[in-house]
Amino acid sequence: MSATLLAALMLSAPIAQTQAAASASGDVSLTVYSSADPAGFDPRQFLEQQQNGWGMAMGVPGFGLVRETRAVDMPMGLGQLAFTDVAAFIDPTTVSFNDITEPGTSVLDQRFEFDLVSADKLLQRYVDRPVSLLVDMDGGPLMIGGTLLAARGGSLVVARDGGIELVPQGKASITLGELPGGLRTRPTLLWNVNSPKAGRHQIRMGYETSGLTWRADYNVTLNERNDKADLSAWVTLLNVCGRGFDKARLKLVAGDVQRIEPRGGNAMPRAMMAKAAMADAEAGFQEKSFAEFHLYTLPRPIDVPQNASQQISLFPSVSGIPVEKLLVYEGAAMAWGGGGPIDGREFGQVGNTKVDIYVRLTNDKASNMGMPLPAGKMRVFQRDEADGSLEFIGEDVIKHTPRDEKVLIRLGSAFDVVGERTQVDFKVDRARRQMTESFKIEIRNRKDQPVTVLVREPLYRWNNWQITASSQAWDKVNAGTIQFTVDAAANSVSTVTYSVQYSW
Repeated sequence: MSATLLAALMLSAPIAQTQAAASASGDVSLTVYSSADPAGFDPRQFLEQQQNGWGMAMGVPGFGLVRETRAVDMPMGLGQLAFTDVAAFIDPTTVSFNDITEPGTSVLDQRFEFDLVSADKLLQRYVDRPVSLLVDMDGGPLMIGGTLLAARGGSLVVARDGGIELVPQGKASITLGELPGGLRTRPTLLWNVNSPKAGRHQIRMGYETSGLTWRADYNVTLNERNDKADLSAWVTLLNVCGRGFDKARLKLVAGDVQRIEPRGGNAMPRAMMAKAAMADAEAGFQEKSFAEFHLYTLPRPIDVPQNASQQISLFPSVSGIPVEKLLVYEGAAMAWGGGGPIDGREFGQVGNTKVDIYVRLTNDKASNMGMPLPAGKMRVFQRDEADGSLEFIGEDVIKHTPRDEKVLIRLGSAFDVVGERTQVDFKVDRARRQMTESFKIEIRNRKDQPVTVLVREPLYRWNNWQITASSQAWDKVNAGTIQFTVDAAANSVSTVTYSVQYSW
């Protein structure tokens, strides 16, 4: 469709305003919930949908609660209010209404009109109605008047005196009359109201809308010795709800808030995540406990543009956090369910050779932290002392983490440290209801520095077990796991052996 056609359509006469107008006053409060998976959620896919004109918010993992106060011209008795500038993906069943000026005002019924004006819709509404066309011809512009019979396939069919004219739509600038009924330039809530008092009223309204969500992102920078770290945190806020919010008071709720989904969709409770903060009013959010969840309030108004994502500081950067770097070997990590029956020799004999790298910190005040951390993705960097640049060394996802809890971040697998787990003996005595199994575990350290590796062994054959022999001390992690601490010298091979007896 040509630019001249679009321009002509947008200059059409506006709809007659027979109902009281409701204008936004700028007093807006916005609470955003999220069920986004921090590992896979990417706001860019939804922005691309909007840019491509899809206009869908159904797949956005979250929603928002909008509350605002507006000034309206209230009619006496029965009348109608048209509330424009509402979100395109509003849930009309969640709308609340309160006349602050006159509490006696009541809403009799409401409807939500979202059939928004477009060039194609206007042309379809003008079929069998008179139109004027200015057509770009080789010899110059030509004015054509008549009745529009059809507008499809890139052509306009116009009936005029003397016959039917077929006009290429791309060459025509069309002048129409008034905006047809039923079309709106913006999503609009229409309320039929009954008020005992006319005049300028203050109306407080609220509603729920799709198309709003957020995610938390953390950046961790390790020092050269891997014993201290700096932490910064951001929230990425996504708004594709069909409306922007100016100078909004922004809140988020952290915790698993249950929400019932329609049948046929995802009927599972959705995890409503939210942000965390420190007490710096200029840099981040202020946090408090709220109804068994955590509520975070940005202490300053913020603009939330339509069809955009933006980053907001979650809390001020924290420096000098004590951290601990761990190497963990789980040789049976890939063994579950393999190799036949549970009392067979081959059960669980598919092993793992990779030694995983972790960074662990404690979310407490002694570590310069101590704020509830919402679920999110933690990216870890380390500075290259040769040129001072930050290099990415791994990332992981954390769950909602209260204060005083530990945070464990998996970075990947070590390059120069490998493990090997070998079954060296297995016996089963079904008459005595006993199984005995022995393993040898090697930690091969090819680095020029010594390392400490935690070797975790799951005792997966039965819940009644005892260690009958061991080459070194071990710790019981839980009812089905033991752990060895192996100090491996530089360029060495360290060996752990143990035997376990199961009974049932």
